[in-house]
Amino acid sequence: MAAPLEGGALRIVVTVPWGERLGGAETLLQTVLDGVHESAHELELVFLQPGAWPRELREAGFRVEVLAAGRLREPWRWAATVIALARILRDRRPDLLLDWAAKTHLYGAPAALLAGMGGKVVWWQHLIADGHWVDRCATALPARAVLCCSAAAARAQAQLSPARPTYVVRAGAPVAGDDGVLPAAGDAGVSLAVGNDGVSPVARDNGGPPAQSRLPIGVPVVGLVGRLQPWKGQDRLLRAHALLRERGCELHTVLVGGDAYGFSSAYAASLPALVQRLGLADAVTLTGQVPDAGPYIERMDILVNASDPEPFGIVLLEAMARGVPVVAVDAGGPAEFIAPGDSGLLARSGEPEALADAIEPLLREPALRARLGGAGRERYLGEFTDRALRTRLFARLEEIAGSAAA
Repeated sequence: MAAPLEGGALRIVVTVPWGERLGGAETLLQTVLDGVHESAHELELVFLQPGAWPRELREAGFRVEVLAAGRLREPWRWAATVIALARILRDRRPDLLLDWAAKTHLYGAPAALLAGMGGKVVWWQHLIADGHWVDRCATALPARAVLCCSAAAARAQAQLSPARPTYVVRAGAPVAGDDGVLPAAGDAGVSLAVGNDGVSPVARDNGGPPAQSRLPIGVPVVGLVGRLQPWKGQDRLLRAHALLRERGCELHTVLVGGDAYGFSSAYAASLPALVQRLGLADAVTLTGQVPDAGPYIERMDILVNASDPEPFGIVLLEAMARGVPVVAVDAGGPAEFIAPGDSGLLARSGEPEALADAIEPLLREPALRARLGGAGRERYLGEFTDRALRTRLFARLEEIAGSAAA
């Protein structure tokens, strides 16, 4: 049995559903882990899937367990995983169990009950819940609290029954180091390349100089970073590009990311053809898989988040940290930290015409781009650094752990 930590520090076991960093929730957790040494708290991880991420964390010195949980639809695998997780919890006796997704809470809550610590479970809701059965089942299981990345996510979570104490812990992203370089950005590093080589003349990062070095000079570069999935809105941004061309605006669009793990293969495969139909082959770059979205963001004149709604939009912070002006949809998380006309611009919806209307002033006014980029960076530095995220998260976890021990 693990000995208690000194000085009020918490031992927290974090359950993680995926063995790879697929998106914003995983990026956020990695940001917490990267700076946990600055606190006295101790985080240990239990992954429900093997992969490169748990291997990397072991090499970084974290205590990591991997349980091959299989699918939730396999009840015998679910039961075996719950029992194995309960055994880990009895051995480690953490102050809190933090389930880093609704899915892992389906394992973590029963395991905590078996281990006699049912009142010490918290779970992280990164999405805007839409009534999916996983969210409903997770909410039905005991939890000391549910933590959400935005007020929009918290409001959606509050619609589910039974009511659980719900708190907002807003996200953060790393600050540039002394050399001006930020750590790896975005969720595009795990994506798969789009289409087949040689099928389309649309520019792709298929060897040779990196695609960001081949982006045009002297033409505003408008970018979107994210997995190629319909809700991310890459197709809507391409249609907005076509509208902007009709209005006489010159621009180059870069879509950074690919079809991560085949979640939306048909949609990903449709984008090169859409580029051709819109007559944009000379003005669009599809990068496919990249190890780090950061160099692409640094080449952008405008970063667009077309998700409608977006739970938070960490990539917006990654752009703001670099002084890149941002455009997002006036819904979900981005509306909570982008002040229109000050730290960025908000489109009235995620539809192509609304996106084009929001992007157009930035294309026509370089001075506006400079002003919003600078103000966005100040907004980021004031509230949304990685250190600010960890301060918020650990303060909330300390409060919850204190109430659980009372």
